[in-house]
Amino acid sequence: MLRTPRLLAVGAAASLALSLAACGEDSTAPAEDPEEIVLSLVPSGDVDSITESAKGLESFLSDKIGIPVRAEVTESYAAAIVAMKADQAQVAMLGPIGMVQAEDQAGAVPVLQSVRFGSGTYHTQWFTNDPETYCADEVKVVEGFKYCNGTDAAETGPVGEEAIAKIEPGTSIAFVDQGSASGYYYPATQWGQVTGGDALVDLDAQFAGDHDAAVLAVARGDYPIGVSFDDAREEVAADEPKVASEVVVFAYSTEIPNDGIVVAAGLSKELRTKVTDAFTAMAKDPKGLKTLEAVYEIEGLEKVDTAALKKAKSVEENFGE
Repeated sequence: MLRTPRLLAVGAAASLALSLAACGEDSTAPAEDPEEIVLSLVPSGDVDSITESAKGLESFLSDKIGIPVRAEVTESYAAAIVAMKADQAQVAMLGPIGMVQAEDQAGAVPVLQSVRFGSGTYHTQWFTNDPETYCADEVKVVEGFKYCNGTDAAETGPVGEEAIAKIEPGTSIAFVDQGSASGYYYPATQWGQVTGGDALVDLDAQFAGDHDAAVLAVARGDYPIGVSFDDAREEVAADEPKVASEVVVFAYSTEIPNDGIVVAAGLSKELRTKVTDAFTAMAKDPKGLKTLEAVYEIEGLEKVDTAALKKAKSVEENFGE
């Protein structure tokens, strides 16, 4: 089974940002590059944890780019994109939906994509505390966590769509964030395709705020069903034993392109290249890679997959239809 960490799950998306230096009075003059780079990050779990881990990003990127880098944590994917649109953010680390939204709304340029477990894609996991309803076979335990409908052996999705079809209109579901690919866009789209319904209208969508919170909401019985990236349970099981005993994964979505990095088109070509090269170098440096793993569990970075992002854009454009 494919284990895909947190981001920025999170879909529209964590955002890295750079402050712009003020332009001169001549509106035709090219914008100057900033004197400071501000990294704006969207938490997929504990805010304090990502804030602490981001200090390593500041140090490594400052050294490689040659401009001071300061990390900030935004409250949501939407806030990160707004920052880019307002020229308060020139670089962003976002989920796939956030990447295409930043491209469309802020003119950002996708440059790199995350790699995890040797793959550039991941999927939503659907989970429940009511296996009698949503599991068509025996629940299996693998490495301490519960699965059914073949999700224990599957490495890619979709899986278990027959179970998704059993989710009736009006069911309360713990989604993650309205900008999250794996935590909202893809599972809501999948339910609509499987059932013919309109997830935005027919389901009782509740937003937990991050992937950890969605898992905990189902573990504690607040909602019968939740979604997250695969496998968000690992991060919270140590603090909440009910996660292992009560939360059963019963389905997967189609594959989703991993989160990545977008750079504002307003930066000089030289600085855009420096930013891209700095992240690439970070993923190849043992110490730098540990920092990327600590922040978003990134195991590598590769050139952006434009074809995969086109599919994500199609999901975003047709969402709710």
